[in-house]
Amino acid sequence: MVDSLASGDHMKDSKESLDKEENGHLPDHEEAQPVPPESKTDPEAQKGGPLQAWKWSVMFLCFYGFMVQLRPGEPFITPYLLSTKNFTSEEVTNEITPVLSYSYMVVLVPVFLLTDYLRYKPVLVLQSLSHVAIWLLLYLGSSLLEMQAMEFFYGITMAARVAYSSYIFSLVPPSEYQIVAGYSRSSMLMGVFVSSVLGQLCVWQGVPYTTLCLVSLGFVTFGLLLSSSLPWPQRSMFFNKTWRAEESKKRAAAAGATQSELAQMRPDGTPVEPAPHSPSSSWKNSVFVGMLKELRNLVRVPNLRLWSLFWVFNSTGYYLVLFYVHILWNKLAPSTENKVYNGLVEAASTLLGAITSFAAGYLKIRWNLWSELVIGVITAIMAAFLLLMGSTENIWVCYIAYIVFRGLHQFLVPIGIFQIASSLTKELCALVFGVNTFLGTILKSTIVLLIADKRGLSLPVDSQFFAYFAYFVLLAVVYLVCAAWVITRHYRNERKEGGAETEVPPTAQSQTESEATETEPLSNGSGVKN
Repeated sequence: MVDSLASGDHMKDSKESLDKEENGHLPDHEEAQPVPPESKTDPEAQKGGPLQAWKWSVMFLCFYGFMVQLRPGEPFITPYLLSTKNFTSEEVTNEITPVLSYSYMVVLVPVFLLTDYLRYKPVLVLQSLSHVAIWLLLYLGSSLLEMQAMEFFYGITMAARVAYSSYIFSLVPPSEYQIVAGYSRSSMLMGVFVSSVLGQLCVWQGVPYTTLCLVSLGFVTFGLLLSSSLPWPQRSMFFNKTWRAEESKKRAAAAGATQSELAQMRPDGTPVEPAPHSPSSSWKNSVFVGMLKELRNLVRVPNLRLWSLFWVFNSTGYYLVLFYVHILWNKLAPSTENKVYNGLVEAASTLLGAITSFAAGYLKIRWNLWSELVIGVITAIMAAFLLLMGSTENIWVCYIAYIVFRGLHQFLVPIGIFQIASSLTKELCALVFGVNTFLGTILKSTIVLLIADKRGLSLPVDSQFFAYFAYFVLLAVVYLVCAAWVITRHYRNERKEGGAETEVPPTAQSQTESEATETEPLSNGSGVKN
Protein backbone atom coordinates (compact mmCIF):
# COMPACT_ATOMS: atom_id res chain seq x y z
CA MET A 1 0.00 0.00 0.00
CA VAL A 2 2.99 2.27 -0.04
CA ASP A 3 3.11 2.55 -3.80
CA SER A 4 0.54 5.28 -4.08
CA LEU A 5 3.15 7.45 -2.38
CA ALA A 6 5.74 6.59 -4.88
CA SER A 7 3.35 7.07 -7.70
CA GLY A 8 2.05 10.38 -6.26
CA ASP A 9 5.62 11.73 -6.15
CA HIS A 10 6.48 10.37 -9.57
CA MET A 11 3.58 12.39 -10.85
CA LYS A 12 5.17 15.49 -9.42
CA ASP A 13 8.56 14.46 -10.83
CA SER A 14 7.00 14.40 -14.27
CA LYS A 15 4.99 17.64 -14.04
CA GLU A 16 7.46 20.14 -12.77
CA SER A 17 9.07 20.89 -16.10
CA LEU A 18 5.68 21.38 -17.73
CA ASP A 19 4.57 24.49 -15.81
CA LYS A 20 6.01 26.84 -18.35
CA GLU A 21 3.55 29.53 -17.58
CA GLU A 22 4.68 29.80 -13.95
CA ASN A 23 8.44 29.76 -14.35
CA GLY A 24 8.73 33.38 -13.40
CA HIS A 25 6.91 33.10 -10.06
CA LEU A 26 8.60 33.15 -6.72
CA PRO A 27 7.33 31.16 -3.76
CA ASP A 28 4.41 32.68 -1.91
CA HIS A 29 6.36 34.00 1.05
CA GLU A 30 8.74 35.80 -1.33
CA GLU A 31 5.95 37.42 -3.31
CA ALA A 32 4.40 38.77 -0.14
CA GLN A 33 7.54 40.78 0.63
CA PRO A 34 8.90 43.81 -1.24
CA VAL A 35 12.00 43.09 -3.27
CA PRO A 36 15.02 45.20 -2.33
CA PRO A 37 16.25 47.32 -5.22
CA GLU A 38 19.64 45.64 -5.26
CA SER A 39 18.13 42.17 -5.62
CA LYS A 40 16.61 43.09 -8.98
CA THR A 41 20.00 43.28 -10.56
CA ASP A 42 22.06 41.08 -8.28
CA PRO A 43 21.06 37.40 -8.61
CA GLU A 44 23.05 36.47 -5.54
CA ALA A 45 21.00 38.85 -3.44
CA GLN A 46 17.94 36.76 -4.16
CA LYS A 47 19.49 33.74 -2.46
CA GLY A 48 19.16 35.10 1.03
CA GLY A 49 16.42 35.17 3.65
CA PRO A 50 13.21 33.82 2.12
CA LEU A 51 15.01 31.37 -0.17
CA GLN A 52 16.78 29.85 2.80
CA ALA A 53 13.42 29.73 4.58
CA TRP A 54 11.85 27.50 1.93
CA LYS A 55 14.91 25.26 1.95
CA TRP A 56 14.47 24.70 5.67
CA SER A 57 10.76 24.07 5.12
CA VAL A 58 11.51 21.44 2.48
CA MET A 59 14.09 19.77 4.72
CA PHE A 60 11.58 19.64 7.55
CA LEU A 61 8.86 18.26 5.28
CA CYS A 62 11.20 15.57 3.92
CA PHE A 63 12.08 14.61 7.49
CA TYR A 64 8.35 14.40 8.20
CA GLY A 65 7.89 12.24 5.08
CA PHE A 66 10.57 9.86 6.37
CA MET A 67 9.24 9.69 9.92
CA VAL A 68 5.59 9.20 8.97
CA GLN A 69 6.58 5.99 7.13
CA LEU A 70 8.22 4.46 10.21
CA ARG A 71 5.60 1.91 11.17
CA PRO A 72 7.58 -1.31 11.76
CA GLY A 73 4.46 -3.24 12.69
CA GLU A 74 2.69 -2.60 9.37
CA PRO A 75 4.02 -5.64 7.42
CA PHE A 76 2.85 -7.84 10.30
CA ILE A 77 -0.72 -6.61 10.79
CA THR A 78 -2.24 -9.70 9.17
CA PRO A 79 -0.22 -12.20 11.27
CA TYR A 80 -1.06 -10.09 14.32
CA LEU A 81 -4.80 -10.25 13.60
CA LEU A 82 -4.70 -13.99 12.89
CA SER A 83 -2.58 -14.93 15.89
CA THR A 84 -2.60 -12.45 18.77
CA LYS A 85 -6.11 -11.11 18.08
CA ASN A 86 -7.53 -14.59 17.21
CA PHE A 87 -9.52 -13.55 14.15
CA THR A 88 -10.17 -16.24 11.57
CA SER A 89 -8.83 -16.08 8.03
CA GLU A 90 -12.39 -15.74 6.71
CA GLU A 91 -13.07 -12.75 8.96
CA VAL A 92 -9.88 -10.98 7.88
CA THR A 93 -10.37 -11.81 4.19
CA ASN A 94 -14.10 -11.27 3.77
CA GLU A 95 -15.13 -8.83 6.51
CA ILE A 96 -12.19 -6.71 7.68
CA THR A 97 -9.97 -6.08 4.63
CA PRO A 98 -12.82 -5.09 2.22
CA VAL A 99 -13.59 -2.06 4.39
CA LEU A 100 -10.30 -0.49 3.26
CA SER A 101 -11.43 -0.32 -0.38
CA TYR A 102 -14.84 1.07 0.53
CA SER A 103 -13.52 3.76 2.87
CA TYR A 104 -10.85 4.80 0.37
CA MET A 105 -13.51 5.27 -2.29
CA VAL A 106 -15.82 7.25 0.00
CA VAL A 107 -13.24 9.69 1.37
CA LEU A 108 -11.02 10.15 -1.71
CA VAL A 109 -12.94 12.99 -3.40
CA PRO A 110 -13.65 15.00 -0.21
CA VAL A 111 -10.04 14.65 0.91
CA PHE A 112 -8.76 15.62 -2.55
CA LEU A 113 -10.82 18.82 -2.56
CA LEU A 114 -10.22 19.66 1.10
CA THR A 115 -6.49 19.17 0.61
CA ASP A 116 -6.40 22.07 -1.82
CA TYR A 117 -9.06 24.21 -0.16
CA LEU A 118 -7.50 23.98 3.32
CA ARG A 119 -3.95 24.26 1.95
CA TYR A 120 -2.53 20.83 2.78
CA LYS A 121 -1.53 21.11 6.44
CA PRO A 122 -4.92 20.24 8.03
CA VAL A 123 -5.16 17.14 5.85
CA LEU A 124 -1.67 16.03 6.90
CA VAL A 125 -2.71 16.48 10.53
CA LEU A 126 -5.85 14.43 9.78
CA GLN A 127 -3.66 11.74 8.23
CA SER A 128 -1.45 11.63 11.34
CA LEU A 129 -4.50 11.47 13.61
CA SER A 130 -5.80 8.56 11.52
CA HIS A 131 -2.46 6.77 11.90
CA VAL A 132 -2.70 7.17 15.66
CA ALA A 133 -6.27 5.85 15.59
CA ILE A 134 -5.17 2.82 13.55
CA TRP A 135 -2.52 1.70 16.00
CA LEU A 136 -4.64 2.48 19.05
CA LEU A 137 -7.39 0.27 17.63
CA LEU A 138 -4.90 -2.47 16.79
CA TYR A 139 -3.48 -2.37 20.29
CA LEU A 140 -6.68 -1.92 22.32
CA GLY A 141 -9.39 -3.28 20.02
CA SER A 142 -10.58 -6.85 20.00
CA SER A 143 -13.94 -6.87 18.20
CA LEU A 144 -14.69 -7.21 14.51
CA LEU A 145 -16.26 -3.75 14.41
CA GLU A 146 -13.13 -2.16 15.90
CA MET A 147 -10.94 -3.79 13.26
CA GLN A 148 -13.29 -2.57 10.55
CA ALA A 149 -12.98 0.92 12.01
CA MET A 150 -9.21 0.48 11.84
CA GLU A 151 -9.49 -0.24 8.10
CA PHE A 152 -11.71 2.82 7.68
CA PHE A 153 -8.99 5.03 9.15
CA TYR A 154 -6.50 3.28 6.87
CA GLY A 155 -8.58 4.44 3.91
CA ILE A 156 -8.33 8.02 5.18
CA THR A 157 -4.53 7.79 5.42
CA MET A 158 -4.31 6.48 1.85
CA ALA A 159 -6.55 9.24 0.50
CA ALA A 160 -4.58 11.89 2.42
CA ARG A 161 -1.27 10.90 0.85
CA VAL A 162 -1.95 13.35 -1.96
CA ALA A 163 -1.52 16.18 0.54
CA TYR A 164 2.17 15.45 1.09
CA SER A 165 3.14 15.27 -2.58
CA SER A 166 1.14 18.44 -3.34
CA TYR A 167 2.19 20.37 -0.26
CA ILE A 168 5.91 20.26 -0.89
CA PHE A 169 5.53 21.97 -4.28
CA SER A 170 3.66 24.90 -2.77
CA LEU A 171 6.79 25.84 -0.84
CA VAL A 172 9.32 26.13 -3.66
CA PRO A 173 9.78 28.06 -6.92
CA PRO A 174 8.97 26.08 -10.09
CA SER A 175 12.65 25.93 -11.07
CA GLU A 176 13.30 23.73 -8.03
CA TYR A 177 10.43 21.26 -8.57
CA GLN A 178 12.54 18.44 -10.00
CA ILE A 179 15.17 18.27 -7.30
CA VAL A 180 12.61 18.75 -4.53
CA ALA A 181 10.47 15.94 -5.97
CA GLY A 182 13.51 13.67 -5.86
CA TYR A 183 14.18 14.57 -2.24
CA SER A 184 10.58 14.02 -1.15
CA ARG A 185 10.21 10.67 -2.89
CA SER A 186 13.58 9.44 -1.64
CA SER A 187 12.70 10.35 1.93
CA MET A 188 9.45 8.39 1.78
CA LEU A 189 10.99 5.34 0.12
CA MET A 190 13.79 5.38 2.64
CA GLY A 191 11.21 5.53 5.42
CA VAL A 192 9.33 2.53 4.02
CA PHE A 193 12.55 0.56 3.57
CA VAL A 194 13.89 1.34 7.05
CA SER A 195 10.50 0.60 8.60
CA SER A 196 10.25 -2.82 6.93
CA VAL A 197 13.81 -3.77 7.86
CA LEU A 198 13.33 -2.58 11.44
CA GLY A 199 10.13 -4.60 11.78
CA GLN A 200 11.78 -7.72 10.39
CA LEU A 201 14.76 -7.39 12.73
CA CYS A 202 12.39 -7.06 15.69
CA VAL A 203 10.50 -10.21 14.66
CA TRP A 204 13.76 -12.12 14.24
CA GLN A 205 14.71 -11.09 17.77
CA GLY A 206 11.43 -12.45 19.10
CA VAL A 207 9.72 -9.12 19.75
CA PRO A 208 5.96 -9.74 20.17
CA TYR A 209 3.55 -8.22 17.66
CA THR A 210 1.94 -6.27 20.51
CA THR A 211 5.25 -4.54 21.21
CA LEU A 212 5.59 -3.74 17.51
CA CYS A 213 2.17 -2.08 17.75
CA LEU A 214 3.36 0.11 20.60
CA VAL A 215 6.57 1.02 18.75
CA SER A 216 4.55 1.96 15.66
CA LEU A 217 2.16 3.96 17.84
CA GLY A 218 5.10 5.89 19.25
CA PHE A 219 6.42 6.72 15.77
CA VAL A 220 3.04 7.89 14.43
CA THR A 221 2.47 9.98 17.55
CA PHE A 222 5.77 11.71 16.88
CA GLY A 223 4.60 12.16 13.27
CA LEU A 224 1.47 13.87 14.59
CA LEU A 225 3.61 16.35 16.50
CA LEU A 226 5.66 16.99 13.36
CA SER A 227 2.55 17.54 11.21
CA SER A 228 1.21 20.13 13.65
CA SER A 229 4.54 21.98 13.39
CA LEU A 230 4.57 22.18 9.59
CA PRO A 231 4.45 25.64 7.96
CA TRP A 232 1.13 26.65 6.45
CA PRO A 233 1.45 27.61 2.76
CA GLN A 234 -0.51 30.58 1.43
CA ARG A 235 -1.37 29.11 -1.95
CA SER A 236 -2.66 25.91 -3.52
CA MET A 237 -3.53 24.73 -7.01
CA PHE A 238 -7.28 25.23 -7.36
CA PHE A 239 -8.98 27.27 -4.62
CA ASN A 240 -6.33 29.62 -3.24
CA LYS A 241 -4.98 31.62 -6.17
CA THR A 242 -6.54 35.02 -5.50
CA TRP A 243 -3.66 36.02 -3.28
CA ARG A 244 -1.47 36.23 -6.38
CA ALA A 245 -3.74 38.82 -7.93
CA GLU A 246 -3.78 40.82 -4.70
CA GLU A 247 -0.03 40.78 -4.43
CA SER A 248 0.30 41.79 -8.08
CA LYS A 249 -1.99 44.75 -7.45
CA LYS A 250 0.06 45.81 -4.44
CA ARG A 251 3.31 45.70 -6.40
CA ALA A 252 1.73 47.55 -9.32
CA ALA A 253 0.46 50.24 -6.97
CA ALA A 254 3.87 50.62 -5.37
CA ALA A 255 5.47 51.03 -8.78
CA GLY A 256 2.98 53.71 -9.84
CA ALA A 257 1.42 51.48 -12.44
CA THR A 258 -2.15 51.98 -11.33
CA GLN A 259 -4.49 54.18 -13.23
CA SER A 260 -4.53 57.81 -12.28
CA GLU A 261 -7.50 59.25 -10.49
CA LEU A 262 -8.37 61.21 -13.64
CA ALA A 263 -8.54 58.01 -15.68
CA GLN A 264 -10.94 56.55 -13.16
CA MET A 265 -13.39 59.48 -13.50
CA ARG A 266 -16.29 59.88 -15.90
CA PRO A 267 -16.28 62.91 -18.24
CA ASP A 268 -18.75 64.66 -15.90
CA GLY A 269 -16.33 64.23 -12.99
CA THR A 270 -18.19 61.54 -11.06
CA PRO A 271 -16.16 58.50 -10.02
CA VAL A 272 -16.61 55.21 -11.81
CA GLU A 273 -18.24 52.64 -9.56
CA PRO A 274 -16.48 49.25 -9.46
CA ALA A 275 -18.33 46.36 -11.04
CA PRO A 276 -20.26 44.36 -8.47
CA HIS A 277 -18.75 41.01 -7.53
CA SER A 278 -20.87 38.08 -8.61
CA PRO A 279 -20.28 34.89 -6.62
CA SER A 280 -21.90 32.74 -9.29
CA SER A 281 -19.76 34.29 -12.00
CA SER A 282 -16.66 33.81 -9.87
CA TRP A 283 -17.54 30.16 -9.36
CA LYS A 284 -18.19 29.54 -13.06
CA ASN A 285 -14.87 31.14 -14.00
CA SER A 286 -12.84 29.33 -11.34
CA VAL A 287 -9.78 27.33 -12.31
CA PHE A 288 -11.24 24.09 -10.99
CA VAL A 289 -14.51 24.32 -12.93
CA GLY A 290 -12.65 25.32 -16.09
CA MET A 291 -10.41 22.29 -15.88
CA LEU A 292 -13.37 19.99 -15.27
CA LYS A 293 -14.77 21.22 -18.59
CA GLU A 294 -11.42 20.67 -20.28
CA LEU A 295 -11.32 17.03 -19.16
CA ARG A 296 -13.92 16.22 -21.81
CA ASN A 297 -11.48 17.13 -24.57
CA LEU A 298 -8.64 15.06 -23.11
CA VAL A 299 -10.53 11.81 -23.65
CA ARG A 300 -10.03 12.28 -27.40
CA VAL A 301 -6.21 12.26 -27.09
CA PRO A 302 -5.08 8.63 -27.75
CA ASN A 303 -1.97 8.66 -25.57
CA LEU A 304 -3.73 10.26 -22.61
CA ARG A 305 -6.62 7.85 -23.00
CA LEU A 306 -4.37 4.78 -23.09
CA TRP A 307 -2.29 5.64 -20.04
CA SER A 308 -5.32 6.81 -18.09
CA LEU A 309 -6.93 3.43 -18.73
CA PHE A 310 -3.70 1.80 -17.58
CA TRP A 311 -3.84 3.89 -14.42
CA VAL A 312 -7.43 2.85 -13.71
CA PHE A 313 -7.34 -0.85 -14.60
CA ASN A 314 -3.76 -1.97 -13.89
CA SER A 315 -3.48 -0.04 -10.64
CA THR A 316 -6.77 -1.56 -9.49
CA GLY A 317 -5.44 -5.08 -9.89
CA TYR A 318 -2.10 -4.13 -8.39
CA TYR A 319 -3.59 -2.76 -5.18
CA LEU A 320 -5.97 -5.70 -4.82
CA VAL A 321 -2.91 -7.94 -4.77
CA LEU A 322 -1.22 -5.72 -2.18
CA PHE A 323 -4.30 -5.74 0.04
CA TYR A 324 -4.62 -9.54 0.13
CA VAL A 325 -1.14 -10.95 -0.37
CA HIS A 326 -0.33 -11.03 3.36
CA ILE A 327 -3.37 -13.25 3.92
CA LEU A 328 -2.11 -15.57 1.17
CA TRP A 329 1.32 -15.74 2.81
CA ASN A 330 -0.24 -16.64 6.13
CA LYS A 331 -2.18 -19.45 4.47
CA LEU A 332 0.98 -20.88 2.90
CA ALA A 333 3.06 -20.46 6.07
CA PRO A 334 0.89 -19.80 9.16
CA SER A 335 2.54 -17.31 11.48
CA THR A 336 1.79 -19.51 14.50
CA GLU A 337 3.95 -22.30 13.07
CA ASN A 338 6.57 -20.59 10.88
CA LYS A 339 8.94 -17.67 10.88
CA VAL A 340 7.44 -14.62 9.19
CA TYR A 341 9.49 -12.68 6.62
CA ASN A 342 6.91 -10.09 5.62
CA GLY A 343 9.17 -7.16 6.52
CA LEU A 344 12.09 -8.53 4.52
CA VAL A 345 9.91 -9.12 1.46
CA GLU A 346 8.34 -5.65 1.65
CA ALA A 347 11.79 -4.07 1.96
CA ALA A 348 13.08 -6.03 -1.04
CA SER A 349 10.03 -5.20 -3.16
CA THR A 350 10.32 -1.51 -2.25
CA LEU A 351 13.97 -1.52 -3.26
CA LEU A 352 13.28 -3.31 -6.56
CA GLY A 353 10.39 -0.94 -7.28
CA ALA A 354 12.68 2.04 -6.79
CA ILE A 355 15.28 0.50 -9.12
CA THR A 356 12.80 -0.32 -11.89
CA SER A 357 11.20 3.11 -11.59
CA PHE A 358 14.61 4.69 -12.02
CA ALA A 359 15.46 2.42 -14.97
CA ALA A 360 12.21 3.32 -16.73
CA GLY A 361 13.47 6.86 -17.18
CA TYR A 362 16.22 5.60 -19.48
CA LEU A 363 14.02 3.55 -21.80
CA LYS A 364 14.02 5.35 -25.15
CA ILE A 365 11.42 4.12 -27.62
CA ARG A 366 8.62 5.64 -29.67
CA TRP A 367 5.88 5.46 -27.08
CA ASN A 368 3.16 6.62 -29.48
CA LEU A 369 3.78 3.40 -31.41
CA TRP A 370 4.88 0.86 -28.83
CA SER A 371 2.97 1.81 -25.65
CA GLU A 372 0.22 -0.80 -26.06
CA LEU A 373 2.76 -3.54 -26.77
CA VAL A 374 4.94 -2.70 -23.77
CA ILE A 375 1.95 -2.52 -21.42
CA GLY A 376 0.50 -5.73 -22.86
CA VAL A 377 3.70 -7.76 -22.54
CA ILE A 378 4.42 -6.60 -18.99
CA THR A 379 0.79 -7.15 -17.96
CA ALA A 380 0.98 -10.70 -19.35
CA ILE A 381 4.15 -11.36 -17.34
CA MET A 382 2.47 -9.98 -14.21
CA ALA A 383 -0.45 -12.34 -14.85
CA ALA A 384 1.96 -15.27 -15.00
CA PHE A 385 3.43 -14.34 -11.62
CA LEU A 386 -0.08 -14.04 -10.17
CA LEU A 387 -0.83 -17.56 -11.38
CA LEU A 388 2.38 -18.71 -9.72
CA MET A 389 1.45 -16.98 -6.46
CA GLY A 390 -2.01 -18.53 -6.42
CA SER A 391 -0.94 -22.07 -7.30
CA THR A 392 2.35 -22.57 -5.45
CA GLU A 393 2.61 -24.17 -2.03
CA ASN A 394 6.14 -22.86 -1.46
CA ILE A 395 6.16 -19.60 0.50
CA TRP A 396 9.51 -18.52 -0.93
CA VAL A 397 8.27 -18.91 -4.50
CA CYS A 398 5.30 -16.74 -3.52
CA TYR A 399 7.62 -14.17 -1.95
CA ILE A 400 9.80 -13.92 -5.06
CA ALA A 401 6.79 -13.76 -7.40
CA TYR A 402 5.38 -10.89 -5.34
CA ILE A 403 8.66 -8.96 -5.40
CA VAL A 404 8.91 -9.27 -9.20
CA PHE A 405 5.21 -8.42 -9.60
CA ARG A 406 5.67 -5.15 -7.72
CA GLY A 407 8.85 -4.32 -9.61
CA LEU A 408 7.13 -4.76 -12.99
CA HIS A 409 4.25 -2.49 -12.03
CA GLN A 410 6.59 0.18 -10.68
CA PHE A 411 8.47 0.07 -13.99
CA LEU A 412 5.32 1.13 -15.86
CA VAL A 413 4.11 3.74 -13.36
CA PRO A 414 6.66 6.53 -14.08
CA ILE A 415 6.24 5.97 -17.83
CA GLY A 416 2.49 6.37 -17.53
CA ILE A 417 2.87 9.44 -15.35
CA PHE A 418 5.22 11.09 -17.80
CA GLN A 419 3.04 10.27 -20.79
CA ILE A 420 0.00 11.82 -19.11
CA ALA A 421 1.83 14.81 -17.66
CA SER A 422 3.88 15.72 -20.74
CA SER A 423 1.05 17.69 -22.38
CA LEU A 424 -0.78 19.06 -19.33
CA THR A 425 -0.31 21.86 -16.85
CA LYS A 426 0.44 20.99 -13.24
CA GLU A 427 -3.12 21.74 -12.13
CA LEU A 428 -4.82 19.82 -14.93
CA CYS A 429 -2.42 16.92 -14.47
CA ALA A 430 -3.31 16.69 -10.78
CA LEU A 431 -7.01 16.69 -11.68
CA VAL A 432 -6.55 13.96 -14.31
CA PHE A 433 -4.74 11.73 -11.83
CA GLY A 434 -7.37 12.47 -9.22
CA VAL A 435 -10.15 11.40 -11.59
CA ASN A 436 -8.21 8.30 -12.66
CA THR A 437 -7.57 7.32 -9.05
CA PHE A 438 -11.23 7.80 -8.15
CA LEU A 439 -12.38 5.64 -11.06
CA GLY A 440 -9.85 3.03 -9.97
CA THR A 441 -11.21 3.01 -6.42
CA ILE A 442 -14.76 2.52 -7.74
CA LEU A 443 -13.61 -0.45 -9.83
CA LYS A 444 -11.58 -1.83 -6.94
CA SER A 445 -14.51 -1.60 -4.54
CA THR A 446 -16.78 -3.29 -7.09
CA ILE A 447 -14.38 -6.22 -7.51
CA VAL A 448 -13.95 -6.55 -3.74
CA LEU A 449 -17.72 -6.54 -3.27
CA LEU A 450 -18.17 -9.24 -5.92
CA ILE A 451 -15.40 -11.69 -5.05
CA ALA A 452 -14.10 -10.94 -1.53
CA ASP A 453 -16.91 -9.48 0.55
CA LYS A 454 -19.12 -11.89 2.48
CA ARG A 455 -22.11 -10.29 0.73
CA GLY A 456 -20.64 -11.41 -2.61
CA LEU A 457 -18.90 -14.64 -3.56
CA SER A 458 -16.75 -14.54 -0.39
CA LEU A 459 -13.92 -16.41 -2.12
CA PRO A 460 -10.95 -17.72 -0.13
CA VAL A 461 -7.72 -15.86 -0.73
CA ASP A 462 -6.11 -18.40 -3.09
CA SER A 463 -9.22 -18.38 -5.30
CA GLN A 464 -9.09 -14.60 -5.31
CA PHE A 465 -5.61 -14.72 -6.79
CA PHE A 466 -6.88 -16.90 -9.63
CA ALA A 467 -9.52 -14.22 -10.22
CA TYR A 468 -6.79 -11.56 -10.28
CA PHE A 469 -4.86 -13.74 -12.72
CA ALA A 470 -7.88 -13.88 -15.05
CA TYR A 471 -8.30 -10.10 -14.69
CA PHE A 472 -4.70 -9.42 -15.77
CA VAL A 473 -4.96 -11.94 -18.62
CA LEU A 474 -8.01 -10.08 -19.93
CA LEU A 475 -6.15 -6.77 -19.72
CA ALA A 476 -3.11 -8.25 -21.49
CA VAL A 477 -5.24 -9.59 -24.34
CA VAL A 478 -6.93 -6.21 -24.84
CA TYR A 479 -3.59 -4.37 -24.80
CA LEU A 480 -1.96 -6.80 -27.25
CA VAL A 481 -4.90 -6.68 -29.67
CA CYS A 482 -4.77 -2.88 -29.59
CA ALA A 483 -0.99 -3.03 -30.09
CA ALA A 484 -1.39 -5.20 -33.18
CA TRP A 485 -3.94 -2.77 -34.61
CA VAL A 486 -1.84 0.35 -33.87
CA ILE A 487 1.39 -1.13 -35.25
CA THR A 488 -0.31 -2.53 -38.36
CA ARG A 489 -2.02 0.79 -39.07
CA HIS A 490 1.24 2.67 -38.56
CA TYR A 491 3.26 0.62 -41.06
CA ARG A 492 0.38 0.52 -43.53
CA ASN A 493 0.25 4.32 -43.46
CA GLU A 494 4.02 4.47 -43.87
CA ARG A 495 3.83 2.35 -47.02
CA LYS A 496 1.05 4.52 -48.41
CA GLU A 497 3.00 7.71 -47.71
CA GLY A 498 6.11 6.17 -49.26
CA GLY A 499 4.23 5.20 -52.41
CA ALA A 500 2.70 8.65 -52.78
CA GLU A 501 5.93 10.48 -52.06
CA THR A 502 6.67 11.25 -55.71
CA GLU A 503 3.19 12.73 -56.19
CA VAL A 504 3.38 15.15 -53.24
CA PRO A 505 4.48 18.70 -54.10
CA PRO A 506 7.60 19.86 -52.23
CA THR A 507 5.65 22.41 -50.17
CA ALA A 508 3.00 19.92 -49.13
CA GLN A 509 5.65 17.28 -48.45
CA SER A 510 7.58 19.53 -46.10
CA GLN A 511 4.33 20.40 -44.33
CA THR A 512 3.51 16.70 -43.87
CA GLU A 513 6.95 15.99 -42.46
CA SER A 514 6.58 18.93 -40.09
CA GLU A 515 3.24 17.59 -38.81
CA ALA A 516 4.75 14.14 -38.31
CA THR A 517 7.60 15.61 -36.33
CA GLU A 518 5.19 17.37 -34.00
CA THR A 519 3.63 14.10 -32.93
CA GLU A 520 6.84 12.06 -32.85
CA PRO A 521 7.79 11.23 -29.27
CA LEU A 522 11.15 12.36 -28.05
CA SER A 523 13.55 10.13 -26.19
CA ASN A 524 12.24 8.83 -22.90
CA GLY A 525 8.70 9.27 -24.05
CA SER A 526 8.51 13.03 -24.12
CA GLY A 527 6.46 14.37 -26.96
CA VAL A 528 6.38 17.77 -28.55
CA LYS A 529 3.23 19.65 -27.68
CA ASN A 530 0.96 20.58 -30.53
